Amino acid sequence: MTAFQSSVLLIVQRIPAGKVVSYGQIAAYLGTPRAARQVGWVLRSMSGLPNFPWWRVLNNSGRITIKNDQLDAAKLQKELLEAEGVAINNLELDMRHYRFRPNTDLLLSLRLDPDYIQGVLSKYDMA
Repeated sequence: MTAFQSSVLLIVQRIPAGKVVSYGQIAAYLGTPRAARQVGWVLRSMSGLPNFPWWRVLNNSGRITIKNDQLDAAKLQKELLEAEGVAINNLELDMRHYRFRPNTDLLLSLRLDPDYIQGVLSKYDMA
């Protein structure tokens, strides 16, 4: 497993039940803000891991966007989120309400520059 994959795994495992993040949010937390697509690829490769809450990651607008012949996966993601108390309407949810906002200690543990962390916090309305 690469360092990037391990870091994605670490962040996703820290998202509490009933909260969600976007692919871009994870990428930003890793110091690679343009790597949202790569985060998606990592999640796809890890979706079979037991107790790995892949369903808590969606696009930044709060839409479940699993594509191709994976309609069952989108339905499963919706069901898993609803079981955690997340209200979903037509595969969409309110990101402002359900977005996971980690504390600064988590971001500092990722060894990011404090000024960069402040920018990330501002971008996701956490400052």
